[in-house]
Amino acid sequence: MKYKLLVLDVDGTLLNSEHQISKRTVMTLRKVQQMGVQVVLSSGRPTYGILPLAKILDLASYGGYIIPYNGSQIIDMRDGRVLFEKRISPDMVPYVERKADQYGFDLMTYAEDVVVTNNAQNDHIINEARINGMKLWPVEDISIGIDFNPSKLVLVSDDPASIDELEQRWEKRLSGTLDVMRSEDFYLEVVPSGVSKANTLGVLLEMLGVKTEEVIAMGDGVSDVGMIQQAALGIAMGNARDSVKRCADRVTLSNDEDGVAVALEKIFLANVMLEQISLDDLNERGKTALMGNLGIQYTYVSAERIEATMPVDHRTRQPFGILHGGATLALAETVAGLGSLVICAPDEIAVGMQVSGNHVSSAHEGDSVRAVGTIIHKGRSSHVWNVDVFTSTGKLVSSIRVVNSVMKRQ
Repeated sequence: MKYKLLVLDVDGTLLNSEHQISKRTVMTLRKVQQMGVQVVLSSGRPTYGILPLAKILDLASYGGYIIPYNGSQIIDMRDGRVLFEKRISPDMVPYVERKADQYGFDLMTYAEDVVVTNNAQNDHIINEARINGMKLWPVEDISIGIDFNPSKLVLVSDDPASIDELEQRWEKRLSGTLDVMRSEDFYLEVVPSGVSKANTLGVLLEMLGVKTEEVIAMGDGVSDVGMIQQAALGIAMGNARDSVKRCADRVTLSNDEDGVAVALEKIFLANVMLEQISLDDLNERGKTALMGNLGIQYTYVSAERIEATMPVDHRTRQPFGILHGGATLALAETVAGLGSLVICAPDEIAVGMQVSGNHVSSAHEGDSVRAVGTIIHKGRSSHVWNVDVFTSTGKLVSSIRVVNSVMKRQ
């Protein structure tokens, strides 16, 4: 497969305007991960605000990562380990706080599940705590009220001109000490020097041994431009600023139109040859399921045909050494089940409804049988598969009809 890593911004990209992930997007991302692509959530959000989204997408099972605080950390979702981290030096916090006071800005930072702020009445700060599921912790002076090195500090103001002025001054004066970036018109974010989504993505790529030509990045904001340009395929959301769109290779629909799902369906689920799905990965995932217990191994996958083998041994034979008819039916259902999964739309699921077989001849212990499944009916509500099972010498053992019901995922 050409692409190995998919990097997604969160707000304005993965999430719609209601700060939710649509069912279509969830199903598409799970299917993409099943194809062996690792997903990275890269966001200005704190760690606590990204973890619930990582859980919905099941990043822990598929080996995904999160990059919170606009690049101040990398966290491996398989075990929660922090692989990379940069924090603001404690002697810089009083300086940032003084400048915030001088310009009349409010200030906030993050600690575990709380937003620490000197103005718990600010609507933007209240909203920031709400969308991340965090509590507000009001303090008079942040530099005195916290006992940790923050990952980032955020200055908040409804005066964009004043934010522009301070941003321009700090870009010159703080170079090499702190970096500043605009995440919203009313936010000026202060992060450790050298921290950005693009730079931290580069650190992760080096850790994983992944090349930039194997990366897709999607986003909508100015802070996403670096990683969009860094990736082999950079995609801007339909709701992104024109300046962001001009930096991207493609533009998809908006975050309220399932833009992430639409783009990925075109890249992975429509244009990719299904024969390129990793058979090793499919077989590895089936080790703890029935197919693993019976020794079933997929050997070929396409939209029209699925093939698999199964040994005739102590797991699949009758007491007198002949292949068990029940094991043969299980082999057929396994083949047809994967076939329907491959051809289902991202928001669909297929479940077994009926199986009937004609057993023509026997297979004996020590042999290995091969199942060949072909789709003979692909309807909106059902799939019908014919599965022929042969011995290693090509003798037909059974001919089986499998009917799968196709339903919308709940």
